[in-house]
Amino acid sequence: MYKINDYIVYRHDVCKIKEIKKIKDKDYYVINPIDDNTLIINTPVDNKMGYIRDILSKEEAKRIIDSIKDIKTIENINEKNVEITYKELLNSYSYENLIKIIKTTYERNNNRLLNNKKISEKDDTYFKLAEKYLYNELAISLNTTSEEIKNYIINKFKNE
Repeated sequence: MYKINDYIVYRHDVCKIKEIKKIKDKDYYVINPIDDNTLIINTPVDNKMGYIRDILSKEEAKRIIDSIKDIKTIENINEKNVEITYKELLNSYSYENLIKIIKTTYERNNNRLLNNKKISEKDDTYFKLAEKYLYNELAISLNTTSEEIKNYIINKFKNE
């Protein structure tokens, strides 16, 4: 059982446990996402739906960052089904798939900009979501901010 002030991942969002309370003889965590203090979520402590999981360890977070360069973009992406592909990858709860989304959407939008075209709204939306989910968790695991994680990753791979 988690304690008050612990960080957890609820679905995709990194959340902090604000309190533990009883509702109809059942214990609930009262949590809120670290990037939205206005949202309060009550979720059962027993976690039967599997929505709650531990934050990455520091070692796991470092291993994920080191693996980024080896993760490929999404191959043979179909323009008609691009959003379905992104949703499936996003909902797989896989760090590798979040990185695939980030790398693919970045590459696609960068190519558009180089060809004097507007960036894709779908690509931009999924890029931001994947970044948020990945960087927030890495930041908590490594005791820093998501902005510092983003800058670290950009600089790390810019120089390789």
